[in-house]
Amino acid sequence: MNASTGNLILGWDVGGAHLKRAVLAPDGILLSVEMAACPLWQGLDRLDTAIAALSPAAGRSVVTMTGELTDLWPDRAAGVAGLSRALAERLGADTLIYAGRAGFVPAADAPDHPADVASANWHATAAALARMCGDGVLVDVGSTTTDIIKFAGTQVNFAGYSDAGRLETGELVYSGAARTPVMALAATLPFRGRQVPLMAEHFATTADIHRLTGDLPEGADLYPAADGGEKTREASARRLLRMVGRDLGPCAMAEAEALAAFASEVQLHRLHGALAQVLSTGGVAAEAPLVGAGVGRFLAARLAARAGRPYRDAGEVLSGAPALAAAASDCAPAVAVARLAID
Repeated sequence: MNASTGNLILGWDVGGAHLKRAVLAPDGILLSVEMAACPLWQGLDRLDTAIAALSPAAGRSVVTMTGELTDLWPDRAAGVAGLSRALAERLGADTLIYAGRAGFVPAADAPDHPADVASANWHATAAALARMCGDGVLVDVGSTTTDIIKFAGTQVNFAGYSDAGRLETGELVYSGAARTPVMALAATLPFRGRQVPLMAEHFATTADIHRLTGDLPEGADLYPAADGGEKTREASARRLLRMVGRDLGPCAMAEAEALAAFASEVQLHRLHGALAQVLSTGGVAAEAPLVGAGVGRFLAARLAARAGRPYRDAGEVLSGAPALAAAASDCAPAVAVARLAID
């Protein structure tokens, strides 16, 4: 990087499973976007490992977080306090924490705003998009969850703010493109003329489903498979067939692929229901686009088609650099929080 390192803005999205960072020059040019696995529930040393996995960069850090939800802490307030302190120690005492509707606060003051700071990364993405592209509906399909947030007139239009509130309003759906256990998608799946109850075991994840359908993007699945095995189509088929009590060999690959295709439809149907719930409250024009983000945004594009709305890619809006658009979509909250800090 040839910009003055002291003037760079480092936007961080510190999740419970992934660490994402965007680096912006003072003039708003996006210089880099990176992501690393960060199983924060295993200890703060995992945060150190994830930071070390990123390219060296120095500058002013601004942070949005969901990592306070991990069971490393007894509750969200303790998580906000503990994680903010840990980040200030690692990123600098001048680190700012994004507190959503309350704006940015110094890391030292974040414990005074736990309800605003906790899991506010969706708000950062929607707020940045609202300023940059007018009215729309953010559909951020990550590895674990999906956020569905309206924005209009440069304002974020949400019905719930906390995780509890957003779960009730359809704005937060615990269904993602990689880490969601298949048993969480449905009680049964069709197989050989029967509706077969799924085994309540962590045999397969949505990464296996979308690998078999050919939709899983490169780099979307950073965690070990459910059985710790290979991440090949054959291994995914083997894991998915276990969910209906079957084995690959006696069953054909085509049967596993058909099972995956229907499971993908089940997931899409659930997201469509949540989108319909969010849209039913009004507040955004019928022609406003769905803006897709996250590693599972291929599902957002399909939702747009089903809802009869135009589709835009969040990375194209947030990045300003076509070469980094895909990475910016994958790590939208990190890019967004940096842009909000510059603004």
